[in-house]
Amino acid sequence: MHDLTVTTRVGLVATTAAGRRHADTLAAAWPHARLVQAETVADALRTAWAECDAVIAFLATGAVVRILAPLLDDKRTDPAVVVVDEAARHAVALLGGHAGGANALAEQVAALLDARPVITTATDAVGLPGLDTLGWPVRGAVAAVSRAILDGEPVQLIADADWPLPALPPNVRAATRFESTADDTTGSAADDTTGSAADDTTGSAAGYRLLVTDRVVPLDDRTAVLRPPSLVAGVGASRGVPAAEVAELLHRVLADAGLDPASLRCLASADVKADEAGIRSTADALGVPLVTWPATRLAAIDVPHPSEVVRAAVGTPSVAEAAALLGPDGRADDATLLVGKTASAMATVAVARHAPCGRLAVVGLGPGAADLRTPRAVAELRRAAVVVGLDQYLDQVRDLLRPGTRVLSSGLGAEEARARAAVAEAAAGRAVALVGSGDAGVYAMASPALEYADERIDVIGVPGVTAALAAGALLGAPLGHDHAYLSLSDLHTPWEVIERRVAAAAEGDFVTVFYNPRSRARDWQLGTALGILAAHRPADTPVGVVRNASRPGERVHLATLSTLDPAVVDMYSIVLVGNSDTRLVGGRMVTPRGYRWRS
Repeated sequence: MHDLTVTTRVGLVATTAAGRRHADTLAAAWPHARLVQAETVADALRTAWAECDAVIAFLATGAVVRILAPLLDDKRTDPAVVVVDEAARHAVALLGGHAGGANALAEQVAALLDARPVITTATDAVGLPGLDTLGWPVRGAVAAVSRAILDGEPVQLIADADWPLPALPPNVRAATRFESTADDTTGSAADDTTGSAADDTTGSAAGYRLLVTDRVVPLDDRTAVLRPPSLVAGVGASRGVPAAEVAELLHRVLADAGLDPASLRCLASADVKADEAGIRSTADALGVPLVTWPATRLAAIDVPHPSEVVRAAVGTPSVAEAAALLGPDGRADDATLLVGKTASAMATVAVARHAPCGRLAVVGLGPGAADLRTPRAVAELRRAAVVVGLDQYLDQVRDLLRPGTRVLSSGLGAEEARARAAVAEAAAGRAVALVGSGDAGVYAMASPALEYADERIDVIGVPGVTAALAAGALLGAPLGHDHAYLSLSDLHTPWEVIERRVAAAAEGDFVTVFYNPRSRARDWQLGTALGILAAHRPADTPVGVVRNASRPGERVHLATLSTLDPAVVDMYSIVLVGNSDTRLVGGRMVTPRGYRWRS
């Protein structure tokens, strides 16, 4: 539970007046949080534990420990617990650490209460990713391998494929991958384990290993295994198939092939089976989605064991094999059929392995101030193994990057090269963050990057506070009605096109925001653009210029269309020109929405 959402149930437990005041502060900020009350504080704490995803207790740490100790079960499923002292000076992540999200919760509680988060999880304290924070199942000697990573001891990283892992410190070194064999496609994936993974185990018994694999591998007290979401089980069935039969067949097929069900990404079938209770119940029990495809899509997939009987029944010669290959995203070209269709009395199962996608997060850093940078942007920077960006923007966030993060920086004018570099890194299977200022989709890096990124890359867009929004907030409310963003840079857009767009904004009476308004080499365009606007709106129309919004040297300048001197504007500035209704109220630009007109 790293991000509080509307579905996260947060129980607040307080016994003193001060504690209740602090709890009220959190409840006001989080509609999904509630004060849990009972006859005794112990009963309230137990109720919150049973009914909520997270518990915030305004109590003594010792009391919380004594009450909750008998209830502890599994850190992967127990609620996160944060304890706050009477004066709200500290928010202590007590239980659930990084696995349950208590560390992130403690930071959010601290931010709301102006307290200090207290986080003692070793990996979080030194900026390393916890093995149980990736969202993938992890098995084996997790604590021992995590300790080895922390202590700087050599750890081998052995992976089936290039999965987009976060940055790992230099003592974690990639070793020989699992070897594939021709038997993979005939269902003897277990042979791969004895042929390579087992050899790795015996060959490196004295060291620590982190395996990233969907295969069943022998474990020891120095090996941890991450289970990536690489497997898709295609399922076909007769109407009314019992869930027990589907589940038994699926687990038998996986076991015979030496594959771990923890790596199942989803079950897949035909659309006509979307409401088949036995299949859906099996997916629910495994905690994976059921994805279904139309018969026409399934029929287009080449499979080794087509059936005319199946075609006559559901309109495709294959359900299980074709659905396994299509997987969740319809990318059959990136899938390998490991186990052909295997039947029971009423069900059929096939299993395919899907190649990993690289991960490209396009991150907007905001206008510059750290407190205007979103938590999601910070999380993506810490999730990345490679961070790409303009040198001056990267300097703003280097302190956020995990040890081992590879940084690819370049200067002004290298936008296309940065975009290509980020996409190339993601295409190689890495977790990449491409950063830009403001919002990455507004005159920034999202557009050039996505021109090159294909469907084999998972793209995550992280919005940021734009320069226009930061400047607008400083000026007042100039963007209160319809507005247009325009860049006056003609490096990539002919001036004739820019001029035509400025004229359209002028004729439409849009509040107009000018990015890249003026530089030493482009000193006339702003004046020309202002002249176009002046032909359509009053001379006293307010104009705001904000330089270095939210950064050191911030400056706000107010003028009008007739009085603005373009010389006060440079490339660190953004210019906002009001529409014909924009006015100055109390020294602030305000563009009315027209509420008064309706009153």
